[in-house]
Amino acid sequence: MPDASPVVPADRTGPRVFEGTPLRTLDEDALLARVLPLYPTGPDLQVPPGDDAAVVATSPRTVATTDTVVLGRDWLDEWSSGEDVGHKVVAQNLADVAAMGAVPTGVLLTLVADPEVGLEWVLDHARGVARACRDARVAVLGGDLSSASAGVVMVSVTALGRLDVDPVLRSGARPGDVLAVRGELGLAAAGLLLLQQGRADRHPDAVARQRRPRPPLADGPAAARAGATSMLDLSDGLARDAGRVARASDVVVEVEEAALAPDVDRLREALGEREARDCVLSGGEDHALLATFVPGGLPAGWRRLGSVRARRAGEAARLLVDGRPVTRPGWDHFTPGG
Repeated sequence: MPDASPVVPADRTGPRVFEGTPLRTLDEDALLARVLPLYPTGPDLQVPPGDDAAVVATSPRTVATTDTVVLGRDWLDEWSSGEDVGHKVVAQNLADVAAMGAVPTGVLLTLVADPEVGLEWVLDHARGVARACRDARVAVLGGDLSSASAGVVMVSVTALGRLDVDPVLRSGARPGDVLAVRGELGLAAAGLLLLQQGRADRHPDAVARQRRPRPPLADGPAAARAGATSMLDLSDGLARDAGRVARASDVVVEVEEAALAPDVDRLREALGEREARDCVLSGGEDHALLATFVPGGLPAGWRRLGSVRARRAGEAARLLVDGRPVTRPGWDHFTPGG
């Protein structure tokens, strides 16, 4: 996540937030007339945006989640375009749906913006939302617009999903389970670090992953069908999120350092050994999936990271890496890095 580090311009495309035609020159209907045609629909959307509310056909059990990003806190205009932001906020919400074992079906959007924000940025953002939704085969169901104080831009997404099997919770890990990941670790955090350091050219793939994560959405429902005992979206880093599984399940989760070697190797040349390891272990926003499975039940494409065991007498539920606690647990919205 962006912090108070000096802003170093990085290669990006698309209009800036406060450039172009100010939103104050349009009314809400005129803005919606420009934005809504960009968004995909779907067969489950029975009444599209335009009425007081959308009507969507849902399954007997529907998963719902929401997330908000704020200019200056969750993204910087110097680093990410409107399209980047649109893609990212959709991806991170759909990853939460997939982590429950559900198939994403639709999103609701909210934009809260200073009237001086440029129309061009808003349309660029809408294109990012639309592309991410089309890629995931989900519909944009509707949303809301609101003005805000000077300098404020906030984007919120609520995502829905269809649950065809029992939900996979954080609390289901059991002693003897295998801990596994679907996706790569540390790339997004490395991209952020390189942007902060003004060295984006050192690892373009990492910077691209920071701007536009690619969660393995289909693997969440597939893992649920394969019998995953627990699962979550790796949004705040392996250390913090694996610790959440441990506490919710009242177990000890043990990660093997050697299992992280491919991820560290991928970043070592750009960052050095220590920073590469920190990104892999504690860096967030990759939106890979972390899950536990019974021995022998690992689905194709998943990579073993470690195991789950029972707590010993007097021992707290926690994460260990090669038997040692982690000193930098990962991202927290109110105590970053703590």
